[in-house]
Amino acid sequence: MLLEICANSYRSAIQAENSGANRIELCSELAVGGITPSFGLIKKTTESLKIPVFVLIRPRSGNFTYSHDEFDIMKSDVLQCKSMGCSGIVSGVLNEDNTVDIERTKILIELAKPLPFTFHRAFDWVENPVEALGQLMDLGVDRVLTSGQETAANKGLGLLKELKEKAGNKIGILPGGGINAENALLFKDAGFNEIHCSATTIKQVIETPKISMHSASFFDERTISFSDETRIANIIKAIS
Repeated sequence: MLLEICANSYRSAIQAENSGANRIELCSELAVGGITPSFGLIKKTTESLKIPVFVLIRPRSGNFTYSHDEFDIMKSDVLQCKSMGCSGIVSGVLNEDNTVDIERTKILIELAKPLPFTFHRAFDWVENPVEALGQLMDLGVDRVLTSGQETAANKGLGLLKELKEKAGNKIGILPGGGINAENALLFKDAGFNEIHCSATTIKQVIETPKISMHSASFFDERTISFSDETRIANIIKAIS
């Protein structure tokens, strides 16, 4: 069975390879579900690792419905990742009703070629996963990363098996979310060929800082955050 590690840093990627992982999904900011890593991190990782490095293309946290400008950024990121020697692309786009944005996902797949394309866990937000899987099969997606629409993949094993049966040999089903040494064998016994996890350990490196740089409001995935034109204008007016 193949193990893909979701690596959020260069250290994570190196330790994954050294420990025997078969593939990396490189990203940043696991706390918000992952976003596209910096090109410096991508360059360092692809130059150093011998195992395949897939890269997450997600321009921001929040939902998976993107503006025209955000989608332009995603397209540029895909092309840049190809030029830097990445082995695969992990991405996906939804419509406002959380159905698969077929047209935009198709564009990303075409831009990614000949690299394999994984449709990421935006899949876990779709209302009809069986229908969505059929659409992704028609688009030529190589695999779907999913927890079976549960908080952990072992809880979603029933749907994962259903998706695997529907997929046949046309598309891979990559279980991910809450997988660890205690439950990994469940997926091998169920006939899955690969699994995805971060295997994260959290280590405190400093005492609680006097001033926190975290803001709880930014971790609400029901929202998106941006610099507001009116607020900026009011500040300019105040200092002029």
